[in-house]
Amino acid sequence: MDDCTTSIDELTSTVNEIEKKVKDLEQFYLKLKHGCVRFVGLEKEKYIPTMKKLKQDASRREAVAAKRMQDLMRQFRSIFRQITQDKYAWIFMHPVDAKALQLKDYHQIIDRPMDFGTIKNQMDGMGGTGYRHVIDICSDVRLVFANAMKYNEKSSDVYEIARILSEKFEEKWLQLLPKVEEEEKRREEEEAQSQFNMQLAQEAAHAKLAKEDLHDELFNVNSRIEQLNEMVVQGCKQMSNIEKRRLGVALVKLQPEDLKRAVQIVAQSNMNFDIAAEEVELDINAQSESTLWRLKLLVSDALKNGHKREECDALAESRKKMKKNHAV
Repeated sequence: MDDCTTSIDELTSTVNEIEKKVKDLEQFYLKLKHGCVRFVGLEKEKYIPTMKKLKQDASRREAVAAKRMQDLMRQFRSIFRQITQDKYAWIFMHPVDAKALQLKDYHQIIDRPMDFGTIKNQMDGMGGTGYRHVIDICSDVRLVFANAMKYNEKSSDVYEIARILSEKFEEKWLQLLPKVEEEEKRREEEEAQSQFNMQLAQEAAHAKLAKEDLHDELFNVNSRIEQLNEMVVQGCKQMSNIEKRRLGVALVKLQPEDLKRAVQIVAQSNMNFDIAAEEVELDINAQSESTLWRLKLLVSDALKNGHKREECDALAESRKKMKKNHAV
């Protein structure tokens, strides 16, 4: 008896855990059902690609984005060429040689020196370097002018040339800026969608594993229940002939749904029993002790539920009559 109680407690705990997992799965699939999932570029809103497919899509998307960025850089190169071909632009074509020019405080004032020659080398990808975004090139061009105006006096020629070239550059940059902003917005949207799809794919993979685990756990629970049934039956006394006859009579009186359950119980212990036959003949004396007691438990539950239904029907009929009398 103690072993049986312990097993029931363990089963109860396991079932509670299974219920929690089922609720988690329900939440995930409800999210799909209510249309919270939408994949850009896919006809089926609720299609969940695999992690491998998402990584392949990400690689292709990055390649396409890189191609678009190269096109923007070619357009920027045209602007850069116009600025560097100015007759005064030679001043900024090479790094400032602070030692040769005896500018002892240059590197104290200028934190990050920049020049057009260095920018061109990076645009050409020389020395293993290279810009990945047109905004980075724009920032370095602005830095050239900012450094010149920071170190030199406003009254100096260098300051004035830097100011004029800066204004010329900003005017041309404004013409390209809408395309750059459009590309930035597109990249942000694609990245956000990619992150969302990746998270959902991970949740789907987790849900798939959880479903498989639940299937195994439910199978184990059913096996344990069968073992408990056997333990209970083994603890019962052998059924007498009179009890068998009473059981046979009670089975005939069962409701169709309960009778179907009874047939299933018999079929579980008798592989040759034809459960799909239109008429079923049951030899009560040929059944195992385990099957008999399981049938008796079924009959007991069915009769108990039948009495409850009769009580509910009687109560409903009584209320109906009282209502009718009041109406009169």
